[in-house]
Amino acid sequence: MVITQHREPERQEETSQPAKQQGILRYNSPLAQVFLIGLVCFCCPGMFNALTGLGGGGQLNHTTVDNANTVLYACFAIFGVLGGAAYNLLGPRTTLLVGALTYPLYAASFLYYNHHGSEVFPIVAGGILGIGAALLWAAQGAIITSYPPLNRRGSYISLFWCLYNLGGVLGGLFPFSFNYHRGDKPASVNDGTYIAFIAFMLLGAALSLFILPPTEIVRDDGSKATRFIYSSLAIEGTEILRLFTNWKMLLVLPAAWDSNFFYTYQFNNVNGVLFTLRTQGLNNIFYWGARMIGSVSIGYLLDFGFASRRKRGLVGVVVVAVLGSAIWGGGLANQLKYKDGKWDNLIDFKDGRRYAGPFLLFFSYGLLDAMFQSLVYWIIGALANDSQVISR
Repeated sequence: MVITQHREPERQEETSQPAKQQGILRYNSPLAQVFLIGLVCFCCPGMFNALTGLGGGGQLNHTTVDNANTVLYACFAIFGVLGGAAYNLLGPRTTLLVGALTYPLYAASFLYYNHHGSEVFPIVAGGILGIGAALLWAAQGAIITSYPPLNRRGSYISLFWCLYNLGGVLGGLFPFSFNYHRGDKPASVNDGTYIAFIAFMLLGAALSLFILPPTEIVRDDGSKATRFIYSSLAIEGTEILRLFTNWKMLLVLPAAWDSNFFYTYQFNNVNGVLFTLRTQGLNNIFYWGARMIGSVSIGYLLDFGFASRRKRGLVGVVVVAVLGSAIWGGGLANQLKYKDGKWDNLIDFKDGRRYAGPFLLFFSYGLLDAMFQSLVYWIIGALANDSQVISR
């Protein structure tokens, strides 16, 4: 007896395109996850930015904050190399949670300093925050550059930057309102300012628990946003070292070095030296608001400016370079008015024309920063689509 096998027709779903996903507010959509990471950064680094933007972390004596930030960025630089490894070992949720919890500790150290005057706690907290920031920003960068579809990457980065900088805008209201009636004499911010920052930072840490694993993120066309396999220490060590042989990554290093270089100058030696305490808070609001405008404008250009992605990128580089040269030229002109690094009469927002020029300069610094940072994020996202590679 001959037995013949009946061949079943191939299933349709094996050859069909992934089913499109419905709903703009899907929890597992790239948009929802980028929005969520934006809220985390609104509460943690956004509030940190508002705090540091006061000049000297809101302290009359800037030396303590300068020392704390020196330790912070030294640890950030060292552990930043390992942040991508942590992301691939722990996943985004745990990496973000651990990183976010270091922000309220930093703010609490200055509340402690207000009462005890000891530099030890702020400096130690600065070092811990440097480690935590390395974790948080590695996870954040991987999410906002690998999850979005290619033709909307600039828009998603702009969305993140708007939410993130909104934290600085709101955070600027705290010192402006809490210290409004303290006059034009130099002073440290009050305890209520620090307590408000701590509360928001703790909220941001809690929000990080709602971040989904990368494998669960599905784009609107039904495709997975990125692949993700939990890694090992040996693999991460090898892959990180291999990146330093990638000429494209090496070309990004000067931009990475520049990305945080100017903050101490802008916040401590411009906003912290030129203006009264309440005006420093007001300037913060507009500085971070300017970053929202800058990120939206450069994001639109990078997504919709030209048909060719290469041309969009090149035009973006030229626009940022020309604008940056003009703004820093204005900064040099302003710096030449200092006397031995100091400013004789503090400027208040009620001073009219005397306030207008320095305010416009500080506003332009924020505008340029966001355009530059968003452009570099867009370029990094163009180098790879894998979140694990991008996080490294």
